[in-house]
Amino acid sequence: MPDLRRGRYAARFAATAADRERSLALRARCFREGGDDRDAFDDACRHMLVEEPETKRLACTFRLLPLCGGGEIGRSYSAQHYDLAALEGFAGPMVEMGRFCIDPDLHDADILRVAWGAMTRYVDETGTKMLFGCSSFAGTETARYLDAFAMLRDRHLAPSRWLPRVKARDVFRFARTRAAPPDPDARRALRGMPPLLRTYLAMGGWVSDHAVVDRDLDTLHVFTGLEIAAIPPARARALRAVAG
Repeated sequence: MPDLRRGRYAARFAATAADRERSLALRARCFREGGDDRDAFDDACRHMLVEEPETKRLACTFRLLPLCGGGEIGRSYSAQHYDLAALEGFAGPMVEMGRFCIDPDLHDADILRVAWGAMTRYVDETGTKMLFGCSSFAGTETARYLDAFAMLRDRHLAPSRWLPRVKARDVFRFARTRAAPPDPDARRALRGMPPLLRTYLAMGGWVSDHAVVDRDLDTLHVFTGLEIAAIPPARARALRAVAG
């Protein structure tokens, strides 16, 4: 995939060991307070960089694990935390997008736009039929996100044929609990959601009915899926306009 450049930012795959180390360094800042974030999945993934070409400042990174279809979903990072047996029958190429993070000192909406433009180009070039991964909320306290979880419960649960089941020991079953308000405040709910998850949902994505409490990364995360064929046509055109 050729580099994608829009405005101040360009997206490309890591091409050298030094590129990988830059990606890992940003992940360390975002997920480990500076500690080492590398794991056994890194060698099987391709690593995307969104950077300022002139300064070489890395603005965003994420990794992609391509799968031939649902029969390989047990190889994914997400499968450590969720029972994904329902997705084993999914036909067509899938890609797990993981460790998505943006430099916390940068607040430019174009970073996310370029990242999704690069993903769109990759999806089109590879014929990917589903994107999936874990969308993370900062911290492990559920109370601050109850409106967000209530909105996910009411509007964005996975279809029953793909619904992930509980596998992790420590989970928050937001689709069942009475703690999530029956009438969530929409503005507060959206503010509480990570930008990556909001983008997934705007494209027609869906989530698991529970969140995993990940004390290793100090996050709450939900399994998130997006069937490419379900993306609204207007949204697909906008993404392809960025992808070029």
